[in-house]
Amino acid sequence: MSKITFLLPVAVIAGALALSSIFVVDEREKALVLQFGQVKQIKTEPGLGFKVPFIQEVVRYDDRILSLPTRPLEVTPLDDRRLVVDAFARWRIVDLVNFREAVGVGGEATAKSRLDSIINAAIREVLGSVPSTSVLSADRTPLMNQIRDLAKREAASLGIDVIDVRLTRTDLPDQNLAATYARMRAEREREAADERARGGEAAQRVRATADRTVVELTSEARKQAEIIRGEADAEANRIYAEAYNRDAGFFAFTRALQFYAESMKPNSSSLVTQPDSVYFDYNRFLQSIGDTAQ
Repeated sequence: MSKITFLLPVAVIAGALALSSIFVVDEREKALVLQFGQVKQIKTEPGLGFKVPFIQEVVRYDDRILSLPTRPLEVTPLDDRRLVVDAFARWRIVDLVNFREAVGVGGEATAKSRLDSIINAAIREVLGSVPSTSVLSADRTPLMNQIRDLAKREAASLGIDVIDVRLTRTDLPDQNLAATYARMRAEREREAADERARGGEAAQRVRATADRTVVELTSEARKQAEIIRGEADAEANRIYAEAYNRDAGFFAFTRALQFYAESMKPNSSSLVTQPDSVYFDYNRFLQSIGDTAQ
């Protein structure tokens, strides 16, 4: 009975020691076995691991791709037009020993702080070497690749691999927005005024061309009318002359009849003449013809 009483605590202690010497590494993580701060074992594959109880400790690190949104950063491109930039980085721990030596007991929190500084420095260096139009353009992939490559080289000493860096926002500082919008509005108003001026000038040219064309057409029409009228008058005079040459009396008679028809129209002007005027010569003749007919 005394042996059982003695062996039971020993077995419990031995079991506890055995259990404390075993650790499990998940497939989403990596682990270091440390002894008094020194790395004794690197565990990168998932499964069971063993350590010396009470002397060695296990430090676990995330093996997945991690994200890091950087703090807003104000940069100055080549044209001295200040911009506020936000970025988003994807990174992963690839060298556990270097990572441990670089960040110490701070782990991932310290790594994020140092990586944030590295990425911000890379953003300043790359964006400071190009004009603001390149930063604000739709295709910024070459710039983001340059930032990623620069940050990758700097972060390698931390045991970190920077997989990607993306610029999520590139805007003007708030204090510059109003001035920029005012400048853009003034520029658009100037362009609109130029367009209106050019349109007015073109309209004036069109009106001048149309007026000149109207004058030319009217003058040509008057010219043709005068020519036709002159030709018609000449033809009429020729006919009158021919008629007169054939029978002067009959010609005078017909012209008198035309004169009577015109002078005796209703509402015509009054005619004042002597009773023995030539006007009444054919008039008396016509009256005599009418009396004879009666």
